[in-house]
Amino acid sequence: MNIYRKRRQRPAVPIITLIDILAILLIFFIVTTTFKTRESLLKVNLPTSSKVLGGEDSSRRVVLLLSADGKLSLGDQLLTVDELAGALRGLRRDDPEARLELKADEGAPLGSMVKVWDAAAEAGLEIGDLPLRIVLKE
Repeated sequence: MNIYRKRRQRPAVPIITLIDILAILLIFFIVTTTFKTRESLLKVNLPTSSKVLGGEDSSRRVVLLLSADGKLSLGDQLLTVDELAGALRGLRRDDPEARLELKADEGAPLGSMVKVWDAAAEAGLEIGDLPLRIVLKE
């Protein structure tokens, strides 16, 4: 008769295999992750045109939004028309290579557009430095 019981062996966990799986998952998440860009709080419906010929510009630009009710947003901060010239000067001072783009709602009043262009001129920008974004119909 056998009085002594055999000790049960503990199950061995293969650590090396788990580290390999973790590394593969980490690489997968790094490759498939998309980073969000900071967007403005304003909702803008861009005007459309079927007659204008446009070119592709893939450069990164700071967006100046003008909503239908005349509200302004530069990047991710809301501004008034009076604050716009100072904000544009500050942007030029902080990042002289920054390029701007104006996205105006199709219902934005022309008077507000003129005030935006005046503020840009007061900040030392030329109208050519502030292109207007529109949607081209095919």
